[in-house]
This record gives sequence, C-alpha cells and structure tokens, in this order.
Amino acid sequence: MEKPEIRQPNRNLDFGIGFYTTSNIEQALSFCRIVCNRRGGKPILSVYAFDFESAKTTAAIKLFPKADEEWFDFVCAKRMGEYKGPEYDIIMGPVANDTVYRTFIGYLAGVTSKAESLGRLMVGQLHDQITFCSEKSLEYLTFTHYEERG
Repeated sequence: MEKPEIRQPNRNLDFGIGFYTTSNIEQALSFCRIVCNRRGGKPILSVYAFDFESAKTTAAIKLFPKADEEWFDFVCAKRMGEYKGPEYDIIMGPVANDTVYRTFIGYLAGVTSKAESLGRLMVGQLHDQITFCSEKSLEYLTFTHYEERG
C-alpha cells in the first residue's frame, strides 16, 4: 500500500488504533503470511522510510524502550479498551506476539501476578512495533518500494 491508512481493527490491539509497522523484516513477513493464509493472496511487503528526526520535533511520541511495567500496563489497558491516558501520534515499543498475548490473558484472568507476568516477558525476544496513530503521523512515512515474498 503506497499510501498507508489508519483503519478500525476488529479487536483491541497493543497500541490501539493505528497503522502498524516494524523494523524487523522477519516479523513483518510472519504477520504478512498469517494474513495471507486467512484471506488468500501472496505475501507482499510495503516498505517505508520513517523520518523520525522530523517526527521528534512536531509529533506526540510515546517510546517504550523495553517491555517493562509501564509498557505492560499500557498494553493491557489498550487491549481491554480501558486506556484513559494521553493520546499519541506515534507509539513505539515491543510487540506482544501470541506468546506474550497468552501471558496477558493469564494476568487479566487473575491466574498470574503482574510480577510473574513481567518475568515471563523478559525471557523471550520481543521485536518492535511502530504504530502511527493519527493522520498527522502518516506524513512522516514515505513509501519506498514493495517486496514480494513467497
């Protein structure tokens, strides 16, 4: 997609509504393959350049450098649809993959404590996600090319 769009998802996501990206090609391919398996088609990645330096000067950015308690609380609130904090143009931080999501479910169901859940998250390798949450934020992205992947 040469012009990214912010679409309403069919469920609550880690960082809420937005255009989700990652700097990790393997993560992007994995997600792309999952979507293609559900909907059909072949994996095609859209690649963008992100002008982070410009964004830092004019956009409201929330950066989670690691999966810590603040990130955990933020993602739990977003996934539960209960977030009441400030809104951001761009949110950057670890992605809660399926393994991480099971940890959230255990915590939200009261099966595991927050401390135990955070301990489980620190064991795995978490890749990043960069979510563009406003139309303004999409101005910092420039489409560069497509990559077909089989």
